Amino acid sequence: MSGDAGAEGAVHDLPPGMAELVEDFAAVSTADRLQLLLELSDDLPALPERYAGHLVGMEQVHECQSPLFLAVEVQDDVVRVFFDAPLESPTTRGFAGILHAGLDGLSTADVLAVPDDAPYRFGLAEAVSPLRLRGMLSMLSRIKRQVRERS
Repeated sequence: MSGDAGAEGAVHDLPPGMAELVEDFAAVSTADRLQLLLELSDDLPALPERYAGHLVGMEQVHECQSPLFLAVEVQDDVVRVFFDAPLESPTTRGFAGILHAGLDGLSTADVLAVPDDAPYRFGLAEAVSPLRLRGMLSMLSRIKRQVRERS
């Protein structure tokens, strides 16, 4: 693998799980990146019972084109991220899947150190609209804000 997603950027400053995903996306064609995104959509874990049906306790990300809610918990310096997005919204769920796989279980410092431009490094700008990509940027921004508030 090349270690980057073309012009999207290097992986050296990303946490290992996120860096591996960037390399996975870089290794396939633009069309296949959408397929990878769909697979991550399918892998998004269900909400724990304390959030299921209780979206009031979660933050809505209004920049997403589909309804997406997220919650962040920090315990003993370990970050847990939770997402709720409709099954009918595979792109939004895929973005959430990337962030869940890349951030869940990291330390607060590692989450806060993720570069704000990380969503651009997956090479998805050619595959999805800028408006959709902005939704993923907003998810990351809100996760980092919630981590700061809870640590």
